[in-house]
Amino acid sequence: MDRTPIVAGQFYPGQSNDLERMIVACATGAGEADMAPALLTMVPHAGYVYSGQVCGRTLAQANLPDLLVLLGPSHTGRGAPLAVWPDGVWELPGGGLPVDTPLAAHLAQMVPGFSADTAAHLGEHSLEVVLPFLRHFNNATRIVPVAVAARDKDALIQAGKGLAKTLAAWPERAAIVVSSDMSHYLPEDKAKERDALALENVLAIDPVGLYDTVIGHGISMCGVLPMTLGLAAVEELGATSARIAAYATSGDATGDHTSVVGYAGVIIT
Repeated sequence: MDRTPIVAGQFYPGQSNDLERMIVACATGAGEADMAPALLTMVPHAGYVYSGQVCGRTLAQANLPDLLVLLGPSHTGRGAPLAVWPDGVWELPGGGLPVDTPLAAHLAQMVPGFSADTAAHLGEHSLEVVLPFLRHFNNATRIVPVAVAARDKDALIQAGKGLAKTLAAWPERAAIVVSSDMSHYLPEDKAKERDALALENVLAIDPVGLYDTVIGHGISMCGVLPMTLGLAAVEELGATSARIAAYATSGDATGDHTSVVGYAGVIIT
């Protein structure tokens, strides 16, 4: 089953030429790509005018393989708790990205907690918004999209460990891309303060700390669930280094610093 884009022409340009020009502009000034292979990269998923530079500059630096497991939040609440899109192509203006059916099937059938489900993805934008950037930097990208709605901390940690076991044994190198924005609709100084609390745990590669901090402080990081799962996976895989590749708020684009959304790009190796 192929997936038709739902926010083309809204969050990002709906015409392929305009889309490519905007991605190039967003990635300008990123610096050199990392030599170390990325295990996990976190990027935001707002409209490109707001978060595109953070997404573009982060992915320009990340040393990612062809095969990516995408973990995004479920804003709609539909579908399975850990919903794997099983096959087909995720269509985009100018050409889509194929789902890696063997890895998707293995996750859905063999790793506890994951299941094949398309309903969770049909009205969800969080992964779609990232795909044009992934395609721009590597046209050979293959994806395994997972919508994460499971809220139980222990279930997320166990799912992360199961994902790590799968990726460690997989015959081809694969990495994780997490889609998440940070604090929502706070004065900029408060947003940056809360984002720093959450990111401190991300940089420490501490999935339990991230979950507890975000929940305990009421931080409106929409991707805390997929990021908890992703951090648990890369912790199991032996990740040793994490850094913030880019950070911004919506106020940088709008000039309104009274109510902003935070955006962070993180690379873990």
